[in-house]
Amino acid sequence: MRGAWLAGLLIASPAFGQELVEVPSGQPVTLQDVILNEPGPAGLTARFRFVAPQIARIGGSIDFDTAAADMDHLCATYALPRIETTTGPRPAQVVISFADRPVEFGVITPEATQFFEAYSIADGTCVWEAF
Repeated sequence: MRGAWLAGLLIASPAFGQELVEVPSGQPVTLQDVILNEPGPAGLTARFRFVAPQIARIGGSIDFDTAAADMDHLCATYALPRIETTTGPRPAQVVISFADRPVEFGVITPEATQFFEAYSIADGTCVWEAF
């Protein structure tokens, strides 16, 4: 069932890494991938992983607070609409992550700057959770 949900999501999305996604800060953000097959603490978790080069420790211009506002926006306007329009089980949690470069999921990459925010879904909205 999870595979069917992900297949529907992938079919509805442009090629990963090619879609520039608008965020309030105006920084360039692209979707790296969506991961559903790794369990999360709240059950089925939809992970939307984005590349955001401007969060880099060296040469970046976006701080965590600005990135966090962008991640809130992406949960509400990017992830949630895609979750709501697919079939299959609904995730209990959404994780939005930013990395300053593409990184492999689950692999420690100390040279990369990464930010994460977690959200539960309640009444059709993203509710921030302390990660």
